[in-house]
Amino acid sequence: MRCGIALGSNIENRLANLRAGCEQARSLNEVGPPIRASSIYETAPVDCEPGTMPYLNAVMEINFTGPPIILLDRLLKIEKAMGRPSTRPKNSSRIIDLDLLYAGKLVLNEPEIIIPHPRINRRRFVLIPLAEISPDLVLPGQMRSVRSLLENLDDRGQVMRLGISLFDRE
Repeated sequence: MRCGIALGSNIENRLANLRAGCEQARSLNEVGPPIRASSIYETAPVDCEPGTMPYLNAVMEINFTGPPIILLDRLLKIEKAMGRPSTRPKNSSRIIDLDLLYAGKLVLNEPEIIIPHPRINRRRFVLIPLAEISPDLVLPGQMRSVRSLLENLDDRGQVMRLGISLFDRE
C-alpha cells in the first residue's frame, strides 16, 4: 500500500535529522520500492514560541506491506530512538517529526490512528513537498488533487525549496 510520510526537524543538525529519519523509515522490513521523496524545504515556524528555529520539511512516499497502525508504531519508535520525547508541549521544537499522512485509499478514525492526517489539507509545509512528488494524488475524503488543494490554500506561510535531496547520496 502506498503511504505518505511527512518529515520535519528544527533542532540540532536538521538536515542530518531528516535524512536519518528517512533512512530508518526506508529500512523498515515492511517497506519496499518504489520509494519517492521530495526536495527539502525550509519552513517558518507556525504557532510556535518567539525565537523558534525554522523547520526543515520533506515528504516521502513508500510501499508498505503491513497495516497502517504498524507503520505508525514504527514511526513513533524511530522518533523515540532519535531522541524525541514521547510527551511534549504542542508545537514545540523537535529533533524529528514523522507523521503518517495517508495509507492508500484508507480512511481510519480510531483513537490511536487517524488517516488521512486530519490537518494535511491545511498545511502548506506538507502540501508543497507532497505536490512535488504526487501533484495529481486525490487523498481519501477529498474531491481535489494535492495540487488543487495547494492552489486554494489560505495559509501563505513561508516555505522555501532548498534544492537538497532527502536521500543522502542523491
